[in-house]
Amino acid sequence: MPKNEIPAYVLGVGLTKFIKPRAQRSYPEMGYEAGVKAMLDAQINYDDVETGVACYCYGDTTSGQRIFYQFGMSSIPIYNTNNACATGSTGLHLARTLVRNGAIDCALVIGFEQMSPGSIKSVWHDRPSPMGLSMRMMADTRGVDKSPPNAQYFANAGKEYMEKYGAEARDFAEIARISHEHSQNNPYAQFRDVYTLEQIEKSPMIHYPLTKLQCSPTSDGAGAAVIVSQSFLDARPHLKSQAILMAGQQLQTDTPQLYSKSSMDLVGYDMTRRAAAQALAEANVSAKDVKVCEVHDCFSANELILLEGLGFSEPGKAHLMVRNGDITFGGKGPIVNPSGGLISKGHPLGATGLAQCAELTWQLRGWANNRLVPNADVALQHNLGLGGAVVVTVYKRADGGKSSEVSDEQVVETSQFDYNPAVEARYVSQEDADKVRSKKNRNEYALGDTVEKIQSRL
Repeated sequence: MPKNEIPAYVLGVGLTKFIKPRAQRSYPEMGYEAGVKAMLDAQINYDDVETGVACYCYGDTTSGQRIFYQFGMSSIPIYNTNNACATGSTGLHLARTLVRNGAIDCALVIGFEQMSPGSIKSVWHDRPSPMGLSMRMMADTRGVDKSPPNAQYFANAGKEYMEKYGAEARDFAEIARISHEHSQNNPYAQFRDVYTLEQIEKSPMIHYPLTKLQCSPTSDGAGAAVIVSQSFLDARPHLKSQAILMAGQQLQTDTPQLYSKSSMDLVGYDMTRRAAAQALAEANVSAKDVKVCEVHDCFSANELILLEGLGFSEPGKAHLMVRNGDITFGGKGPIVNPSGGLISKGHPLGATGLAQCAELTWQLRGWANNRLVPNADVALQHNLGLGGAVVVTVYKRADGGKSSEVSDEQVVETSQFDYNPAVEARYVSQEDADKVRSKKNRNEYALGDTVEKIQSRL
């Protein structure tokens, strides 16, 4: 098969619950849970894994090894990645690239974050900030105040859209209302409360037009995915119905348009538009073919802008999609963030891209039976990091089919789970771990206190 054209598939996914960042769970424990679940889902053992990719923003060097060594110390390459809020999807891109180039047949990607309470802050105060020039640009064009910087960036982008096209503050609030409504059916979401439009509008103002309930929270959590080659999947034909093809993908960074004095381009509108067009083209589909998507709604203003940037609406018409109810169940589609998105699900930076991947995998398989987008054959994931990077991934079922509801009983019959992980969040058991930990190179000392911690939760 020609170089760069070996298909790559998501064969297994795993998540922890996303929780408030209160040091209730440590990153080795969360990463262990997510990784065990992903390998169980893929029905593999860690000895099958040829490369590990760890995705995190807040943590010391080689934190990935601290997690992966718990599965086995098999001397495989382990990459540690940090690309701001797009870190998890950057890990997926790295794994897919290695598979598509024939370097490996199986990678395990684990994204995780153990964060501090409050808005995101830099921990480096003795050197220039990667966002320093963007902050200067924002100060020159829109001014800067005491509200969280990230909220200012995206609120200003929302203001620009309002000024250009006539969107209103209520349109952003409606996006948040939909996200919170969707989250009630996601067992992994940090917040599962449903709010009225008025409650969202009257919550504390963070930076106009964004109120608190329109902003993603800081979170702790982990997600994982097993990425495999065509030959790896062909050797396991019984798993083809659960494998999800990574049909198109682009990781892109900024052009000089970043400093065009546009608040929208300052938060990645231009690179989103370019990456989406190329990922869709690689997958041989158009934006109109996408039935379900998980987008980077770190703030509601960003989701509205993304509807246009990803090609779901005509220029200047994204707010009309929102008003018409097109982005939720019963609308024209695509259904946006059935998981609840970052706003409700939470935003542990390194885990976010893996959580989006997990949700779309469950959607296309039909396992997400309490929030299923029916007849979906094309799904899109968008993950953005200021500074900047954007990853857009287009998924299709490996068998070419469309999503249809799979019952919890059917999931249990065909998987290594005794429950449906798409609709129920559980901890992993010792028996689960024994199935997937290395048979050749496991080391009990490398587990530290992880097993004891999980046992206490069970």
